[in-house]
Amino acid sequence: MLNSLLLFVLNLLAILTPYIIVTLSLNLEYGFGGVPNFGKTLAVAGGAFIAGFLPGRVLAAIFGIGIGIDYATNNSLIIQQIDSILISNPLLSIGLLISIIGLVMLFGAFLGLIMAYPVAKLRSDYLGMVFLAAGQIILVIGNFYMPLVGGPFGVTLPDPYLWLSNYPILGLTPGEMRNVSAIFIMLIIALCVYIYVQRLTTSPLGRVLRAIRDDENSALALGKDVQRKRILVTITASSLAALAGTMYGLYGTYVVSSSFSRADWTFLPWVMLIIGGAANNKGVVAGTFIFVSVRQVINYFRDSLAPLLPFDP
Repeated sequence: MLNSLLLFVLNLLAILTPYIIVTLSLNLEYGFGGVPNFGKTLAVAGGAFIAGFLPGRVLAAIFGIGIGIDYATNNSLIIQQIDSILISNPLLSIGLLISIIGLVMLFGAFLGLIMAYPVAKLRSDYLGMVFLAAGQIILVIGNFYMPLVGGPFGVTLPDPYLWLSNYPILGLTPGEMRNVSAIFIMLIIALCVYIYVQRLTTSPLGRVLRAIRDDENSALALGKDVQRKRILVTITASSLAALAGTMYGLYGTYVVSSSFSRADWTFLPWVMLIIGGAANNKGVVAGTFIFVSVRQVINYFRDSLAPLLPFDP
């Protein structure tokens, strides 16, 4: 029973933490900046794809693993050998995690720049349509360009949390210890993102963003550079969203393009934002928790709930 409960909590937190980061980034864009980003999956999937494409190849080259064979086709075998090195090397694993986080956030910022710069002058409805199309483009690339993340088959990622399985405590198995420790790190990262977004939105920049959101023409009349602020908020939010996609991929050590659909990583975060209330960071976190928790309860206890509900759970 304890193992079943632990598994439920771990899965809940593993899904909750990246969604909190995504919804906070969406709240920064739309709730405070008035930018209707209907292409959140672009940055989320982009971060995960870079984490699936680059670190494994770099480590394989450093350690001379898989020389002369195709990385995407033989990905599992190569990653097994890399993980056998990482499990006994905490410093390398920590350095790998920090490097991946820094890399994907830079790439997310780049995606935000190239997405927002050409269209920053558009009004909100047209801006939302452009973002929606951009989010679909990266999914098509990820699904059909095999060298990126293995196309529809996906790729396995090096596990920077694996070394934590060497230190089981409280009766946890090595696998449970790895997952508990990974989620603890993810929660710390989500907390840091919350503090950052909260401080940013209560700063003078946050007040400018709200002014642009409420009345763009008045902000222009007061000399505010609306286009530049839109680009800046999109770059920042995309960087955070890429971090969320990477955290999601690293926990499961697997990335496939079908895991980052528009429904899951664009429209569900919008639902969570609406539940919690736009321009309210605490409310957004609460809305995310409510939605993800209800969804997980239904998924895990579907058979138990079926006799109690007048519809199919």
